[in-house]
Amino acid sequence: MGTVQKPAPVKLFIGIMYDELFEINRLLERLKTKFGDADDRYGPVKFSWTDYYAPEMGGRLKKLYVCYSKLVDRTELPDIKLWTNALEQESAADGKRKTNIDPGYLARDKLVLATTKDFYHRLYLSKGIYGEVTLHFRQGSFRHFSWTYPDYKEEKLHEFLIKARASLAGKIRKE
Repeated sequence: MGTVQKPAPVKLFIGIMYDELFEINRLLERLKTKFGDADDRYGPVKFSWTDYYAPEMGGRLKKLYVCYSKLVDRTELPDIKLWTNALEQESAADGKRKTNIDPGYLARDKLVLATTKDFYHRLYLSKGIYGEVTLHFRQGSFRHFSWTYPDYKEEKLHEFLIKARASLAGKIRKE
């Protein structure tokens, strides 16, 4: 029988998609006020993997990926997702979102994203929120699954996450 252990803290990760005319700096300040300083960022990059969001958000989409300095407990993810959903609604106009904020966490072995949508590869966390293992880390690199969103398969994003993972490992050792 295994021994129950408290999991190590994780690095908060947020993917932010937005129309290029959206005031992203104001949103980043709100996130900073809530979650503290960002460790590092990747992007913004042109979001060109799908047109799925264009009817709601327009066709000039960018995506920014942010990792935060302060480590969090994994159990906080549902509350974080609910807060970011509310933030999306605050910035909506005429019933259409101007930004899509996808929080998750980076652990030493995986990247987990929060979602409100259930599917076979997602586990229920609480409060109507599910967790999806989007990438896993093995033999020195991040690897994707058949369900991984196309932007999360990009090598440059993986390079960013490898750096963030190294930062996480250093912080866990210090605790």
